[in-house]
Amino acid sequence: MRRLFAILAALLLAACAREVPPGVTELTYATPYPPSHPFSRADQRWMDYVAHASGGRLVIKPQWSGKLLSADMSMTELRHGVADIGLITPIYVRGGTHLIRVQSGFYSGADSVESQLAVFQCLQARVPQIATELEGLEVLAVQGGLLPGILTRNRPVRSLNDLRGLRIRAPTELLPVLSSLGADPVNMPMGEVYSALAKGVIDGVVAPPDTFRALHFAEVARYFYELRVPRGAYPARAMGSRRWNALEPWQRDLLTRSRAVWEAALADEIRQSEAAGREAGAGRITSFPATPADQARFDAIYLRDGEANAKSLQRFGIDGLSVFRLARASIPARDQVSCGGIS
Repeated sequence: MRRLFAILAALLLAACAREVPPGVTELTYATPYPPSHPFSRADQRWMDYVAHASGGRLVIKPQWSGKLLSADMSMTELRHGVADIGLITPIYVRGGTHLIRVQSGFYSGADSVESQLAVFQCLQARVPQIATELEGLEVLAVQGGLLPGILTRNRPVRSLNDLRGLRIRAPTELLPVLSSLGADPVNMPMGEVYSALAKGVIDGVVAPPDTFRALHFAEVARYFYELRVPRGAYPARAMGSRRWNALEPWQRDLLTRSRAVWEAALADEIRQSEAAGREAGAGRITSFPATPADQARFDAIYLRDGEANAKSLQRFGIDGLSVFRLARASIPARDQVSCGGIS
């Protein structure tokens, strides 16, 4: 709480120190990433669009590198107005986003960013619990991502059997999957992974190729197992509802229209980052393909555990199994999506 008040005080002082021209509304945008990160480049493209589309009457002032929002409390901080708009990661929040976190493990077969977004949009439109978990926030962009593989420090993985005994950093939904394969999975903030790999605290990480450059993993790892690890979409940029409701109607309309621009910029930058990451890993990281049999085995375990996680939400009064079935019915074939099987 002290930290929250300190941030609020700093924000108010900063606002007083800088005058905004008459007729211009300035909104702060906070992110934990530096301006050079692919996510931040997409953020900047969205900010440029908003400024241009508004004729300069609505401008976004970025606060990069975690200056305002914390990684684990950003949703709460936005609700309290620490920043106007911010990057959120509800899939890593410890409480209050049970369904959003678990649903990210339902996406096997949704291989592109666009198909991941389509599945989430289907769930968001048909599952009221998602809105409940996002109460107090207005979502401005949903984010998907590249399919991760398994990056290891000094032990190559050529098959699923080679995972046995390896300490691997993974997102929450993959912990039981990797445990089933004999690995020792752990969850930690992605910002701590570089150091953990360098020191040998972990043997590897579930990560996409863009991290070779964006997070400098090519400096501390040597091998990449090209397993297609499914990943889901989730709300990733949001605004506090109180600040949203205080905007003029035309400003809300513009930000609503800008959602498609932001999501497209994120998808584009994410794809570009894969090529840059692989270039950074050239000559440093050796890649091994996954056999069709290993991929099929992994997918089966992933879906088995995704369904089990969905059922476990019943203890929170959430019918996760129906959401799992809706998501699975929405992916009738690899990378093809129709909401609930209805075109």
